[in-house]
Amino acid sequence: MSISETLDPPVDVPTLPARDRILATAYRLFYRHGIRATGIDKVIAEAGVTKVTFYRHFPSKDALILAFLDLRHRRWMDWFVDALARHAAGSRRRVAVVAAVEEWLTADSFRGCAFINSVNEIGPELPEVYAIATRHKADMVAAIKATLPPGPNRTRTAQALGVAIDGAVVQAQCQRDAIPAVRALTTIASTLLKDA
Repeated sequence: MSISETLDPPVDVPTLPARDRILATAYRLFYRHGIRATGIDKVIAEAGVTKVTFYRHFPSKDALILAFLDLRHRRWMDWFVDALARHAAGSRRRVAVVAAVEEWLTADSFRGCAFINSVNEIGPELPEVYAIATRHKADMVAAIKATLPPGPNRTRTAQALGVAIDGAVVQAQCQRDAIPAVRALTTIASTLLKDA
């Protein structure tokens, strides 16, 4: 299964229960087009539900946003942990994190980090987004740390790699070209891992 199918699996939306239809539709629209650009009426229309049904399952757009971010977090972390393991087994352990991130940045479905995007779009209006994004980044760093050899700088190296990954994500998103971001991340990772 490709990364795009893992993070946004193809679903037969009309066959899903109403809540799942709404969430699957919002998941796709929020990530592809942005949270602000996606109104509730568009979600309702594409999910094929009524407003009453929508509000029965999600009392507000904010509740739907938080459900989207929670689902994105679980899917992305499942993919990331698997990608780290695959790349560690298939190549040198030290470059597994770069190979995994490159897989994501070069995917056709890549539209940046849903958590960075959400904080920038709506963080001040919906403070819970900060907590979800913080948890996501902490879990990402923990997954990176688990791939690093034991040593006194293991935690700091994982944290630095997390920051470097976020920088690579933003650069790839802004430039619409992942290659320079991956090259820079490779250089940073090589330097950090030399001292780990």
